[in-house]
Parts: sequence; C-alpha cells; structure tokens
Amino acid sequence: MGLFWNLIQQSQIQDHKSRAETLEARVRNLEWELAHTKELLIKTLKILEEQSGKDIDGDGKIG
Repeated sequence: MGLFWNLIQQSQIQDHKSRAETLEARVRNLEWELAHTKELLIKTLKILEEQSGKDIDGDGKIG
C-alpha cells in the first residue's frame, strides 16, 4: 500500500507543478498584454488630445 500511495502523491505533485507552470505562463502573457494595452492606450490618448486640443488625462499638457 505504501508504494501505491507514493505513486499517487508523486502524480499529484506533478499535476500541481504543471498547473503552476501553466499559471506562471498565463501570468507572464497577461502582464505582456497589459503592458502593450497600456502603451496603445497612451498612444491613443495622445492622438485624441492632439485632435481635440483638450487635456483629457489632466496632466496639464495636450499630447
């Protein structure tokens, strides 16, 4: 019974490791996507401010 239990535990450990690696990859991808979304938002805001002539983000300057 001990050997069987060890195999089950090893399988569970491997499952958790796989999930953790998958989770870490998902977090990395989400962080990358967030950074690029922020970059696009800033570029869009800059163009919008330049086109409208208004300070939309409240930073005291247009563009």
